[in-house]
This record gives sequence, C-alpha cells and structure tokens, in this order.
Amino acid sequence: MNAETFKQIFLPYHQKLFRIAYRLVGNAECAEDMLQDSFVKLWEKREQLAQVANTEAFAIVTLRNTCLDYLRKQKEDFLLFEQSVPETESLPEQIEYQDEAQKVKQYLSRLPQNQQTVMKLKHWDGLTDEEIEQSTGYSQGNIRVLLSRGRTAIRTHFNKLR
Repeated sequence: MNAETFKQIFLPYHQKLFRIAYRLVGNAECAEDMLQDSFVKLWEKREQLAQVANTEAFAIVTLRNTCLDYLRKQKEDFLLFEQSVPETESLPEQIEYQDEAQKVKQYLSRLPQNQQTVMKLKHWDGLTDEEIEQSTGYSQGNIRVLLSRGRTAIRTHFNKLR
C-alpha cells in the first residue's frame, strides 16, 4: 500500500478517531498524540491491511489499544512493590523497600518500549502470555524473549548498584 492509498483509506476516519481518543484520555493534545501514534502503527502494518475487511474497525481497535497502553503507562501506582509494603516492616525497611521500588520503576522506563509494555502487562496487570499476545500482537516466543531481556536488564542494573 502506498502513501496516497493509505491517506484515502484512513484520513476520513480522523475526526471519529479523535473523538474516541479524546473520550479515552480526556485531553485534546494527548488525544491527538494517540491518534498520530495509531496512524504510525497502521502505516507500519500497511502491507497486512489489504487483508483487513473493515479498515475503520481495525483503526478503532488500534487507537483504543494505543490509548489503553498510554493510560497504563501513566498510572502512578503500577508497581506491586509500592502497592503492598508489609506493615510489619519497620519504618526504615519500608522506606528502603519503596526506594527500591522507585528505582525499578525508573529503570523500567529506560527499557525499550516493547519490553516495558510486556513487563507491565505480565507483572502488574497479571495477564497471561496468551492475553499479552492478544493485546500486543507479539508471538508467545517473542513475549518470553522480551520478558527475559527485561528481567535480565533490571537484575543487571541492581547488581551494579550493590
């Protein structure tokens, strides 16, 4: 699919997609960013789009997933570490626990986007590999590789700190 065909197919959906994104994220600038990200994702899949029967529905699902990924990323209390600091711990231990959780969160944000996404879906949202596959489109083998690389990178980072 060339650029002109892509524009003819997807640009007429712009206003409808913008309204959907705005309802999901609640901010006009952010909605426009989500829409642009979705168009980039669609463009990257342009060779596969010839097989799609309903391009409007495909565009809406792509946009919805982009917005949901963004909202998950923005959620401040993602980390399980921060969600359940044992009350039996002493105050210094609780502070150390929260500091480590913050370091994990910061380092996770430095990982490649695909590793971040898979790690969050697996460990914080509690999704199975099959659910992650449906959500992201990655194969289960790719999911396992991304999880392994993400965990290894975080583990290596922490070993350097100690």
